[in-house]
Amino acid sequence: MNEANAVLALHLTVAAFNVFGLLAVPLGLWRGWRFVSIFWWRALHLASLALVALQKLLGRSCFLTLWESKLRAGTVVGQTTWFQNMADRVLFWNLPLWFFGLLYALVLAYALFLWHWAPPAMNQRTPRGRSCLHTSL
Repeated sequence: MNEANAVLALHLTVAAFNVFGLLAVPLGLWRGWRFVSIFWWRALHLASLALVALQKLLGRSCFLTLWESKLRAGTVVGQTTWFQNMADRVLFWNLPLWFFGLLYALVLAYALFLWHWAPPAMNQRTPRGRSCLHTSL
């Protein structure tokens, strides 16, 4: 069960990264946070959102959900941890599947708009010994 919880923690981390990026990019552009213009960070964020949207639009479950379910196979139903209960409430909403397809498509369109509206810097480098977040504050 520990492996399944690790996959669930990874799933939560990916979801948090995706939501964080959607908020951090416009706010960071407004506030002058340099890290929101780093190409690899923005590309990773956009790729993660695209993967989520593509899976849902193809009618497939998230591979992290499938992996976690496979690891939990054979466990006693109702025998869950506090962490699993909390994560399930955050990740899995009792709404129709079409809602998630529409939501993820809209989120991806928003991220593509941000990419076009404020493209990331292709050659931005951080000064040696300093983090982007530290230098921007």
